[in-house]
Amino acid sequence: MPGSSQRKGAIRKKPRGNPTAGSGGRVRRGLEGKGPTPKAVDRVKHPAHKRAKAAERAKDREQRGRRPARKDNESTVEWVYGRNPVVEALRAGVPAAALHVAEGTERDARLREALLVAVETGVSVLEVPRAELDRVTAGGSHQGVALQIPPYEYAHPDDLLQRAYDAQEAPLIVALDGVTDPRNLGAITRSAAAFGAHGVVVPERRTASMSASAWKTSAGAAARIPVARAGNLNRALKSYKDAGLLVIGLDMNGAVELPEFEAATEPIVLVIGSEGKGLARLVRENCDLIVSIPMTSATESLNAGIAAGVTLYEISRRRG
Repeated sequence: MPGSSQRKGAIRKKPRGNPTAGSGGRVRRGLEGKGPTPKAVDRVKHPAHKRAKAAERAKDREQRGRRPARKDNESTVEWVYGRNPVVEALRAGVPAAALHVAEGTERDARLREALLVAVETGVSVLEVPRAELDRVTAGGSHQGVALQIPPYEYAHPDDLLQRAYDAQEAPLIVALDGVTDPRNLGAITRSAAAFGAHGVVVPERRTASMSASAWKTSAGAAARIPVARAGNLNRALKSYKDAGLLVIGLDMNGAVELPEFEAATEPIVLVIGSEGKGLARLVRENCDLIVSIPMTSATESLNAGIAAGVTLYEISRRRG
């Protein structure tokens, strides 16, 4: 009948107007599987992926032979002069370009020993006018003998990672922040070599360099372990972090004491601060953990070289 309601079972038509939006297949696609889980090395945020990328960068750098640019003031040679210092440097295996002896110099026992060691180790011996030695030593008390030391060839920070990967070992790298005494640098290099570290990193500025004094203190270890130079230490630490390493700072006010340092077996960058100021603020902020060495209250702090040796020993003991 006209005006009556729609009969039961009749098909209802959609009203005219805007059509209802569908899912466009999104719901169905969301229910589908995403395939097998990618390998760890293929997952961008996984430490294995970061280590692989760091290894690729190091290999590429090695193939291209890239090294940090040497500054103009680094192109000058270093001189060790005086009979006792020269003999000690030759005995320690400090790499030398030539031994310069002033004309007419009296050959006592120390000078004869210097000449003998130089000949045995293949160091050239040159006889020069005394005025020449006065000039190169800036009028220092050379006693008629001076040893010419070539500039140290620093590695790149990534080279230390590659050294660990080549040895199939968990990386252990020592970084120095504000260590200005070359004897401390030499002592830390010696401890790093003794306890299985893969290298030492120093910043370009406000730090000790691998001078003859550092070489002598290292007792030859500087010939067995590379020392790298970073243009910016904080940037180098962040790069190591990206490669999956933990950045561990050493400071007397650390949150964890060395005997409870459980992360010693992980890939590590150990950062040593200066004796007086400790770790710089930005360097401390870049650290994942600060570790301290427990001491009696009567002792305020340890020498940077000794503190590094104690900590590296504990890391080596836990890894061994």
